[in-house]
Amino acid sequence: MARLLLVRHGETELNSAERYWGQSDVKLSPLGLRQAERLHDRLAAQRIDAIYSSDLQRAWVTAKTIASRHQLDVTICAELREINFGKLEGLNFEESSQLFPEFAAKWKTQRSTNIEFPGGESLDQLHSRVSNFVGRLKKRKAEETVLIVAHAGVLRSLVCQLMAIELRYIYQIRLDLASLSILETYPTGAILSLLNDISHLG
Repeated sequence: MARLLLVRHGETELNSAERYWGQSDVKLSPLGLRQAERLHDRLAAQRIDAIYSSDLQRAWVTAKTIASRHQLDVTICAELREINFGKLEGLNFEESSQLFPEFAAKWKTQRSTNIEFPGGESLDQLHSRVSNFVGRLKKRKAEETVLIVAHAGVLRSLVCQLMAIELRYIYQIRLDLASLSILETYPTGAILSLLNDISHLG
């Protein structure tokens, strides 16, 4: 498997860091577009052999901005979509707690990976979807460097799978907007050599 550059998309028009925008196709904000340009500059001298992105525009616009320097096509992958928050889409934590108090209480106390968001997915379902993408990665050559642009939940799941970390620890991995992380993969496992780097944002 290849060396992996993991990038979370930039800020969105509707504050992706504060609200549940899972599979809603929100746009990058002007700040998010500038963050994508910073990522472009950060990775300009980096060899990249392939680029994969979520099919949600906040991710693929970030990916295409980076790809413009490398003259590479972006492979769009639906399995890299963020988790489906269902009826919580567009809400913040306080609003979702008021509208869905039973779910909020259960989520706060249990954080079980099989709890489904109302009308949406569970972490287990997300993890299974991401594992299908890992199958693609296994076809890449060891000497290649692959860029993956996606969402916090997806990238956390990917790190857990490749690092053999139990999924229940997924929220102990922090990935900020427009961050860069690097995974070195080997037949015997993976090494996380960089996590949540935002130094390029100034």
